[in-house]
Amino acid sequence: MRTQIELDNAAAAELAGTGDSMLNALSAQLNCDLILRGNLLTIDGEPDAVQAAAVVVRELSALAVQGHEIVPSTIEVVTGAIDQHEDPAAILEDVIWRHRSTKIAPKTVNQKRYVDSIRENTITFGIGPAGTGKTFLAVALAALALHRREVNRIILTRPAVEAGERLGFLPGDLMAKVDPYLRPLFDALHDMLEAEKVTQYLERGVIEVAPLAFMRGRTLNDSFIILDEAQNTTPEQMKMFLTRLGFNSKVVVTGDVTQVDLPRDQASGLSAVSEILDGVQDIGFVRFGEEDVVRHKLVRRIVAAYNEHSQRQAPELRPAKRA
Repeated sequence: MRTQIELDNAAAAELAGTGDSMLNALSAQLNCDLILRGNLLTIDGEPDAVQAAAVVVRELSALAVQGHEIVPSTIEVVTGAIDQHEDPAAILEDVIWRHRSTKIAPKTVNQKRYVDSIRENTITFGIGPAGTGKTFLAVALAALALHRREVNRIILTRPAVEAGERLGFLPGDLMAKVDPYLRPLFDALHDMLEAEKVTQYLERGVIEVAPLAFMRGRTLNDSFIILDEAQNTTPEQMKMFLTRLGFNSKVVVTGDVTQVDLPRDQASGLSAVSEILDGVQDIGFVRFGEEDVVRHKLVRRIVAAYNEHSQRQAPELRPAKRA
């Protein structure tokens, strides 16, 4: 089947890209042959693929006319949004934070739902594989809340469970010891704020980083609190953490239930909490899949391969389930 679409000048320029890079990316993503001559785009392929490609091209064209830059990741946003009957523009136009030339916005439908859940709920759980933006987007929203003076501080915490390494004998003070744990959070912070500003906030206690055990006995008011790697909490630790919530605070809990580093016979607090709190008002759960991975494309294939392997495992080799 063949169909032709006449494009606006701006759309034609964006879809061509440098050296037809966008057309090549589109062809690979949509399983069709795309040829652009002037403003006329020809799509060749199987009937279903051509029809689907025409819808995607028209959406991309509309975004280009609205002033959006069209890059390969935009194709994935548009195709994912169309598959889930969502408006691609609503995702791409939801800019959370700008820092220098960096613009942070959702890149998948689930990321948009996650961002909306954090805005709308006091507590949000983001559950899914590595590379889906759970921590990065949470830190961006925390930086925004601090910038707008909606909170007085950001609190970053993780359970002190090592993924095979032992950190107890590392030299230095508490900050030096927890730095390896919290490095992903620091990296995200430095993407949002100037390094000097981060250092200043840490010294003044505006940004606080601490192992989860240091949360016990506290009430956290006027704070944006992020618990990362929550799959490594026990049910008791998860309850302790959630009950630290004070007035005018927001909590984001992130984790991946397939990467539990607890002893095999120890239940994960993240797995248990979804059963306990699902449906409770003002608490949101957003579950990510491999289609939401926004790192290198190879990461998505690695996640998919591990998921397939896990499903093929014999029952006795799978992680122990909670009784």
